[in-house]
Amino acid sequence: MTATLDTVRFSILDRSRVRRGQDHADALRETVEFAALAQQWGFHRFWVAEHHSVPGVAGTAPTVLAAAVAAATDRIRVGTGGVMLPNHQPLVVAEQFGVLGALFPGRIDLGVGRSVGFTDGVRRALSHGRDDAEDFDTNLAELLDYLDAGRAGVHAKSAEGLDLPTFLLATGSGAQRAARFGLPLVIAPIAGRAAMVAAIDRYRAEFQPSARSPHPWVIVSATVMIADSVEQARRLLLPEAWSSAYSRTHGEFPPLVSSAEVESITMTHRQRGFFEQALGEQIHGTEQEVAAALERLTQQTGADEILVHTSTFDRTARLDSHRRLARLVGLEPVPSGSPSRPANHPVTAL
Repeated sequence: MTATLDTVRFSILDRSRVRRGQDHADALRETVEFAALAQQWGFHRFWVAEHHSVPGVAGTAPTVLAAAVAAATDRIRVGTGGVMLPNHQPLVVAEQFGVLGALFPGRIDLGVGRSVGFTDGVRRALSHGRDDAEDFDTNLAELLDYLDAGRAGVHAKSAEGLDLPTFLLATGSGAQRAARFGLPLVIAPIAGRAAMVAAIDRYRAEFQPSARSPHPWVIVSATVMIADSVEQARRLLLPEAWSSAYSRTHGEFPPLVSSAEVESITMTHRQRGFFEQALGEQIHGTEQEVAAALERLTQQTGADEILVHTSTFDRTARLDSHRRLARLVGLEPVPSGSPSRPANHPVTAL
């Protein structure tokens, strides 16, 4: 391994993707099982996401799912990537994570994002609209106050005094918000890698140290698929790429279908464009090729951590890819049956 990758942490984001013919309950159970394996393989964090009324995503209640994941593990950090703050009252979020932090001390991360519901119907059901995201700075400041010592005489008692690292999911100008609040940044190449690198550079240049993070911390979210050949790895990524293209033209993520079915789909010109775009920034191939691609990514971004968010229809291949990635980057596996970490054992969040 190169010295660069040796210094980077590797973590996992799982959205509880649903395969065609699978019910949501089974997908959620798979997420919990996946977390236990991620701990065994030596990954640093395991995060879950928030989506509402989406046929192909079972992860709708991240704090509830994070509790199940934390209860099924005892070492890996557990958190959210993320809770969409415009959908919730800051006090409630602070209280929920206070409870999580009290039950699983030293292991809980709070990742927050600015997105609102995916469609008008979902936003109405959540009693929110697009404009609610405009109040994000105010809501974020309120949340941080509740996590610290309360606000205007109101307290999230369960959270106060706990170590609850807070991360901001952002793209573009959102990186400047993370710098302004002195928070670790979680970012993906949604607008392309060049735009992501520019946002990261500005984040570091404008970062204002805080009690939560005395220095910039950059987590780059990336798809990583390892297989026996480049062609096989790319083919495994087709189901998620098609789901992404479908969502851009229909307003919702469908359940994942097999790679063979994706290959048989006649896409519109617009869908084909979104499909190829979704495949464009994904890292895939054999161990050697993935190592080279990860090295380039870390050199370009200076990432402190890589958050892997790979989905595919073939669950066995997906698990095998993560297992091979852990070996590739030199993660230290946790032997089965090893003693649990004591509840007060210090854990390094960053």
